[in-house]
Amino acid sequence: MAMETREKIIIIGGGFAGLQLARTLNNKNKKVIMIDKANHHMFQPLFYQVACGRIEPSNISFPFRKIFQSSRNTYFRMTEVQKILPEQNKLLTQDGEFHYDKLVIATGCKTNFYGNDKMESLAFGMKNTQEAISIRNHVLLTFEKLIIERTRSDDGNWNIVIVGSGPTGVELAGAFSEMKKNILPRDYPNMNFDNLKIILVSSTDKPLNVMSTDAQEKSEQYLKDLGVIFMSNERVTDYDGDRVTLASGKLIPANNVIWAAGVTGNILEGLNPEAMLKNRYKTDRYNRVVGYDNIFAIGDIAYMETPKYPQGHPQVANVAINQGRNLGRNLLKNNTSDWKQYEYKDMGSMATVGKHRAVVDLPKFKFQGLFAWYFWMFLHLMLILSVRNKLAIFFNWMWSYINKDSSLRLIILPNKKNNTEQ
Repeated sequence: MAMETREKIIIIGGGFAGLQLARTLNNKNKKVIMIDKANHHMFQPLFYQVACGRIEPSNISFPFRKIFQSSRNTYFRMTEVQKILPEQNKLLTQDGEFHYDKLVIATGCKTNFYGNDKMESLAFGMKNTQEAISIRNHVLLTFEKLIIERTRSDDGNWNIVIVGSGPTGVELAGAFSEMKKNILPRDYPNMNFDNLKIILVSSTDKPLNVMSTDAQEKSEQYLKDLGVIFMSNERVTDYDGDRVTLASGKLIPANNVIWAAGVTGNILEGLNPEAMLKNRYKTDRYNRVVGYDNIFAIGDIAYMETPKYPQGHPQVANVAINQGRNLGRNLLKNNTSDWKQYEYKDMGSMATVGKHRAVVDLPKFKFQGLFAWYFWMFLHLMLILSVRNKLAIFFNWMWSYINKDSSLRLIILPNKKNNTEQ
């Protein structure tokens, strides 16, 4: 008796969308292969806490092989996809070829430097674990050098410039301000941190431009209370490693620049350019890429127009998770006529701006302050995958809350022993 051949589904990317799809298909009658160039899923909303030394990277990183350790049908391959060959139902990767029956692109986004190569090479993005660790290393190294090289205590050494006033930029600014007040003076008791300026550059009038007016005004007040310099209606045009140039002509000396001003899709080579829009893949209401029967896109990389969202969905975790879940349920149905169209239900948005300071916009009501801060912590803690990691983060948060300190300020630099450059 011939064995039934299971349909092979390849998922490229293990972010919120790809992981949710794989979990929905887990232990079902499909062969699922997840491909990612990292061996772990990353909980991006807490990257800023890694960058500020509040939590360890391992606490928000989850190895795929551990997640699917007991799976009967889901496999992980660590490699980077170089090209899609849709006519042959095949992928080319750094380590070989992969054939598929159905392909799901869930490659997410990367930092958008808007074509400024110099900015990209000198400023820090924060879209993966390595970048968050690099920010932590660079900021801490700045003060290690300052305490030795007193003659180089110019403004550029002290300033931390954050470009972009969305949730990432606002949360970073708040965390660095608390680090300046509570932690750095203990580590470097002979240094005067009055010289350290946290500067948030915003192209809009208020921070958190996508949130409610109440949230915008309250977050701006929180930032000012924390001593953050908020520069509204400004746009960064250049950065040479020592000075940030603004469109107004102002110059900001800074050796620490973090770019949180936008994202762009991680597009793969091989699909028809007509399937792209705004550097995302155009899809129908079932997340099927336009022009292809067996290729899908989900999450940040998908551009789906609906009556409620004629300009595409916001690139947020809730969209990614629910698109992954909806597509997974559809793929498990025998008939495409039974498939369910994706409809986004906005669950709201939130951001924290330091201890006891947060803003929350829910569909029915909005609130700010202490309760919003507790709500933000609880929700993020519940979204963490494993019980061990939940407990580790909770312990770190409580320790930091009680002592206004953390012990996670490790400077971990790459080993240059095998560097073959002459």
